[in-house]
Amino acid sequence: MIQPFFESGKGGFFVRIKLTPNASFCGFGELFVYADGTVYLKAGVTTAPEKGKANKELVKMLAKELDISKQSIELISGATTHYKKFYIALPLTPQLQNKLSDLVKGEANDCPDN
Repeated sequence: MIQPFFESGKGGFFVRIKLTPNASFCGFGELFVYADGTVYLKAGVTTAPEKGKANKELVKMLAKELDISKQSIELISGATTHYKKFYIALPLTPQLQNKLSDLVKGEANDCPDN
């Protein structure tokens, strides 16, 4: 059984995302299992990976899809790699779990406005 790409933590929860910058689309895709068994949600943004711009676009996209504030999302690892781990300072409610699960079925969409 594949483990989810999100998990509860103290006071919030963690989300793992494999980001493709300079993609031809913005959106979330399928799950990716790293060699060590860690599961990531694939995501793409059209922004180049310069000075954190792609990471910022990903945060905006994640906030929009989960209907939460950008300020509640913190990049805790992977600032300069494709493999990101975010801490979201909100309880992992059943509604958020459903929204996270729905991201896996996501399709390409418009990038959030900058």
